[in-house]
Amino acid sequence: MTITSFRPESAYCQGALATDVSRLLFVSGQIPVDADGHVPETFADQARLAWRNVESVLAEAGMGLTDLVKVTVFLSDRQYRRENYEVRKEVLGEHMPALTIIITGIYDEAWLLEIEAVAAN
Repeated sequence: MTITSFRPESAYCQGALATDVSRLLFVSGQIPVDADGHVPETFADQARLAWRNVESVLAEAGMGLTDLVKVTVFLSDRQYRRENYEVRKEVLGEHMPALTIIITGIYDEAWLLEIEAVAAN
């Protein structure tokens, strides 16, 4: 599979073209809750945990972060935009899937974000 990012010079990719794809994985919204039901207090810790949960689903399908072609991040408040960007760069490095960020109310008030994704390989 080849993923081509369109206009990756910005803070996020405008589009991602995946070619020669044989499998698609749709990752449901991953929340910042660990296996024990614990929710971290800070946004950065919640974001890292939600990304680890995304990685776990990818791993179960034999995929990794570089297989992501589309990510949607739901933020509980726009005040978290910068921290969200920083953690996303920390987790994804130079990989830039297509991205949408939505500011919205989230199911549980303790959760500051939720991440859903589409992966292909």
